[in-house]
Amino acid sequence: MRGLRPQQAVLSRDTDMDKTAETRAVIESMVDGLNDHRIDDIDEFFSQGFRWMGNQGCGTKNGLKEFQDNWQRPFQAAFSDKVCIDEARLYMGEWAAAFGRQEATHSGEFLGIPATWRRVEIRYMDFWKVVGGKIVDNWVNVDFAHVAAQLGVDLFKGEGWEAFDRGEKTPPSPENTSNNQGPHYGN
Repeated sequence: MRGLRPQQAVLSRDTDMDKTAETRAVIESMVDGLNDHRIDDIDEFFSQGFRWMGNQGCGTKNGLKEFQDNWQRPFQAAFSDKVCIDEARLYMGEWAAAFGRQEATHSGEFLGIPATWRRVEIRYMDFWKVVGGKIVDNWVNVDFAHVAAQLGVDLFKGEGWEAFDRGEKTPPSPENTSNNQGPHYGN
């Protein structure tokens, strides 16, 4: 990379490390609440102005009500008997992160796919910011493509790069790597 480099970790740079235990308590209680399938009373964990920023297909929810109405209710309508299993959690000041899976039954429409009653694994990553004992921001990535594949739908129509891993297709490579240096920052 030539020129100026972009600033890194701007949002977490000034975190108050003394808040780590408080953040951990909020996240652990929140996951327990979500595993109890709570919706209407989750303001115990989330601020009213809470922002939930998901990947394509999930959307962005501005405010607790949008999160409840446009994520939690549709998710629980599509997937019953769900349990969240964080495989790893990290805590740093006001920040927490986790990755894991939900195990659930596909009992309602999802991505236009009618209920199949199959048990599925829903992989995810979460990054939270906790202020004043409440979650104010949540960046999320939910692997909808993996869920759809378990339901018999290939969102990539055979063009996913897993075909390279299986040896079914040859991965492309740049012809001239010296011209493939990505974006330039600064001069």
